[in-house]
Amino acid sequence: MSLISPSKAQQKLAENVRNRRLSMELTQEGLAERSGVPLATLRNFEQKGSISLESFLKLLMVVGGLEETINVLKPSKPNFTSIDEVLKGTNSTTRKRGRKK
Repeated sequence: MSLISPSKAQQKLAENVRNRRLSMELTQEGLAERSGVPLATLRNFEQKGSISLESFLKLLMVVGGLEETINVLKPSKPNFTSIDEVLKGTNSTTRKRGRKK
């Protein structure tokens, strides 16, 4: 569980993309053109942090960080506390869906 709010995370992501854009010496217009994201969408993102996932990924393709973002979301391997858990885990099938609540 994280202590950062979704809106704060959005602002931080927008700030990081903006900093990458500036370090590449790109204007907002230049990044919008290269990424295919409308300029108004990019401006809104940098000011408020609001953007669609598709547009965000397009921006990351230009400023970098797309591969890292994909890799950070990979599921982690399970940690075993005993040999019994290891043996039990090799024979069972992995669930492909979440549980119903």
